[in-house]
Amino acid sequence: MSRRIETAGLYAFFAALATAVNLLSQGASLALYRGTLSLPLAMGLGTATGLAIKYLLDKRWIFKDRSGGHMRKFSVYTLMGIFTTGLFWATELAFNALGPDLHLRFLGAALGLAMGYAAKYQLDRRFVFHTVRAAP
Repeated sequence: MSRRIETAGLYAFFAALATAVNLLSQGASLALYRGTLSLPLAMGLGTATGLAIKYLLDKRWIFKDRSGGHMRKFSVYTLMGIFTTGLFWATELAFNALGPDLHLRFLGAALGLAMGYAAKYQLDRRFVFHTVRAAP
């Protein structure tokens, strides 16, 4: 198997794993709190947990980055995620506006995360882990 295909498969798996962590975190948050700010709090918690897991997996396995500098790299990684998080949240909120069915909102979240992760790989490759060799 070529390095590109292997990296793409691993990246997709990690994206799916981070998506699951994100959605499970949101579900747990919504189960614990159903007040006025329940949706933004759930989205924020899901984003934070998914981001942390994805960073650690990407750094080690996708970009083969064994260097230190976690705070700097994580900061830049997080900045690169601002656009992709906006895309994710907008998609989730658009699906949420379609009706009260939680399945619709979670479908929107999953679609938004998938689109965001595709863009995020390119941003991370260019701006976060640019000194590390990664498959294009």
